[in-house]
Amino acid sequence: MNDDYLWDKTGLPDPEIQQLEEILGTLRYQPKPLALPQKRNYFPLLAIAASLLLALLAGGIWLRARSRNTAPPQQAKVDSPAPAPKPDVTPVTPEKKSAFNPPLLATNRIHRKRSAPSVLPERDREEALMAKQQLMLALRVTTEKLRLVHTRTQPNHIKNQHRVG
Repeated sequence: MNDDYLWDKTGLPDPEIQQLEEILGTLRYQPKPLALPQKRNYFPLLAIAASLLLALLAGGIWLRARSRNTAPPQQAKVDSPAPAPKPDVTPVTPEKKSAFNPPLLATNRIHRKRSAPSVLPERDREEALMAKQQLMLALRVTTEKLRLVHTRTQPNHIKNQHRVG
């Protein structure tokens, strides 16, 4: 047996090796061009289009229902104005200003009695409470999303970093 034939195909081949080459020749690497599948998958695009269509349809239905449920405009009741009280014309003596006397306007604002709450019809009150709840939920979601964006955009921020030195 000649070893040169095994390495660089020079010399006399051994008949057993030729037979093995013929048997294994069908398994030899044969380069082929890259064939990509030509079939397009349109399912994601159709899903997005269907979602947008449903959102627009729901928005239109909501707007139509909301415009039908609006109450007709009402006129406010106008009471005859009460006679205005005459202003007090007694002279005011200026007080000494010191650091210990709080400003008069601030105490009036703080200790002023609150006016009686306005009485709303039950339906309007429920609608106002629902609107408030929706607004608070939207603010909570927005706050959480902004916090998430803030933490993701910060460059490798080390928490509880202590001063060394």
